Amino acid sequence: MEYANLSVEEIKRQLAEAETRKAELKRVLEVRREERKDDVAQQIKDLIEQNGYDYDEILPLITPKRRRGGPGSRRSGTPRQYTRYVDPEDSDNVYVRGVLPGWMKQKMRDQGYDPTSKKDREAFKTGYLQVLEG
Repeated sequence: MEYANLSVEEIKRQLAEAETRKAELKRVLEVRREERKDDVAQQIKDLIEQNGYDYDEILPLITPKRRRGGPGSRRSGTPRQYTRYVDPEDSDNVYVRGVLPGWMKQKMRDQGYDPTSKKDREAFKTGYLQVLEG
């Protein structure tokens, strides 16, 4: 089809028709997928039985194990909040927790602190770094 000779109204009409066809195709695709689920499930059950296993023996091996919570979650459901420290000389240098970044180790050494000492790390955080709010 030649689109160059179509008017703006004709192009809009064809676009609307294409969107309608697209929506209908998506709906039909979803219906077909739902219809096939039962067939796929039966094929899996048949395969398990053909190999001499009971469905209940295999199911736990293929279903994901549920975890009580994701990373950082607690039983209350609220994520943990950790103190964020920022270098007063360079706001791009932020430390939250875990392994000390190189910039922090270097600044600690420059000021006479030992990065391997927990006492020195705590003193450096409270004496030099600023707590980042928010």
